Amino acid sequence: MEHFVWDFSPEIFKFGSFAPRWYGLMFAIGFMVGYSFMQKIFTREGYNEEDLSSLLFHVMLGTIIGARLGHCLFYEPEYYLRNPIEMLFIWKGGLASHGGTIGVIIAVWLYKRKHPDQGYVWLADRLSIAIAFTAACIRIGNFFNSEILGKPSDVPWAIVFARAGETVPRHPAMLYESLSYLVLTGVLYWLYKKTEGKKRGQMIGLLFVWVFTSRFFIEFYKENQVPFENDLPLNMGQILSIPFIILGLVAFSGKLVEWMPWLDGASSRPAPQKKA
Repeated sequence: MEHFVWDFSPEIFKFGSFAPRWYGLMFAIGFMVGYSFMQKIFTREGYNEEDLSSLLFHVMLGTIIGARLGHCLFYEPEYYLRNPIEMLFIWKGGLASHGGTIGVIIAVWLYKRKHPDQGYVWLADRLSIAIAFTAACIRIGNFFNSEILGKPSDVPWAIVFARAGETVPRHPAMLYESLSYLVLTGVLYWLYKKTEGKKRGQMIGLLFVWVFTSRFFIEFYKENQVPFENDLPLNMGQILSIPFIILGLVAFSGKLVEWMPWLDGASSRPAPQKKA
């Protein structure tokens, strides 16, 4: 059986040393569409759209810093603790989605401290739509980069990643994740339209459970990223997914708000009225 050979350049074009990449474009599309999602939600619920610039800045910074530190500390701690300055060399590659998730959690908290009219869980629920879509775009970017490869396979949809020096067909694991996250985006949007996000914690809880359960099982079709994972019963991606799945179940059940009511504590300003 002949399999599809992926030999596409990761660069959109090259002009001298200037060579923008498809990965960066997909990353930007994710954030731009996510911003548009949040803009509609803020308008619908009567919040100040000018706050979105600050929110975007916090989330982007949290994503990049968290993802970089996550890769350095979760996957290659010995190397980067000996060479800490290289943690700043993002252009050399190495971003971890679990670290990015932690970064966003912290970033949203820092943003919320400056905007007490927006409860933390309220905000996280609505951001979940944008996060799911952006995650799908980033995995498509990984596809353009021919990275996060799956294990060798003979299934009809297996792909030969020629740019990565491969000659055998492999599971397109990054596309499995992307498809899962795109479906989740639709489910979360439908859930928001149906419930208006009134069940606090339900949407962000669903995001965590769906994303990290998908990640846990898709990891079985991926190659390990670093050698030490070969000696583990589960790889690092699976191990790191478990706490997020548990957190998602707690949030989805409503227990997170029940146990930590201060997350959506009383605002110092009157709640805005929803626009017609």
